[in-house]
Amino acid sequence: MPLVLVVDDEPAQRALLSYNLTAAGFRVATARDGEEALLVVAEQVPDVILLDWMLPRLSGLEACRQLNATRSGRHAAIIMVSARSEEADRVRALETGADDYIVKPYSVAELVARVRANLRRVRPTAAGTVLQAGDIRLDTESHRATRDGTSLHLGPTEFRLLAALMERQGKVWTREALLDRVWGREIYVDTRTVDVHIGRLRKVLCAHGQVDPIRTVRGAGYAID
Repeated sequence: MPLVLVVDDEPAQRALLSYNLTAAGFRVATARDGEEALLVVAEQVPDVILLDWMLPRLSGLEACRQLNATRSGRHAAIIMVSARSEEADRVRALETGADDYIVKPYSVAELVARVRANLRRVRPTAAGTVLQAGDIRLDTESHRATRDGTSLHLGPTEFRLLAALMERQGKVWTREALLDRVWGREIYVDTRTVDVHIGRLRKVLCAHGQVDPIRTVRGAGYAID
C-alpha cells in the first residue's frame, strides 16, 4: 500500500488529510515541520510527500531541497501545498525540486487526485499500472509477468525486483535503493543478496535464449533498458 507523508504544522489539517487519504487507500505518516519530515523520511520510504510551504523552524522550500538530497526523498513525488498563487511562487517551488504545486484552498478530491497522478509517475505498480519493457509485460493486479507472451514463473522477491526495475526504465538502481524498495528498511539484508536475486531473475528472463534486458553498471547497480 502506497505511503503518503503529510507535512503540515496545523493538527486539524493533518488529521483531515490523514483521514481522507486513508479512506482513499493510502498509508499515511505525518510530520509537524520540515525537520520532523526529514526524520520520518530517514526511517520510512514515502511514495508521495504533501509539503506545506509555510512551516516553522524549516520552511517548506528548504525542506524540499533537503528531502531531494536524501535517498528516500529522491524516490518520492513532492507536492508543495501553499496559499501563494503567483506564477513566480510556483516556478520557485518547482525549481527547488517540487514535482507538483497545489494552491489553497483546494478540495480534498482534487488533492487525492493529484496524489494518485504523481503516484502513477513515481511508482506505477502501486497504482495498478501494467508495465511494458520491450517484450516483457508485468501486471501487478493479476501478479503476472510475461516475456514475448510466455508466462514467467517468478518468486515473490524476483517479481518485486522486476517491478522496481520496470517502474523506471533506464534508471540505475543502487543495491541499497533496491533493498529499500524490495525488502524494506525494517529487514536487514546484505547487499550481496540483491546480486543473488538479480541472477535468479536473469535466469528466468533468459530461459529461452533471449537477450538479457538487465544492465549491470559497475560500482553502481542495475537497470533495465
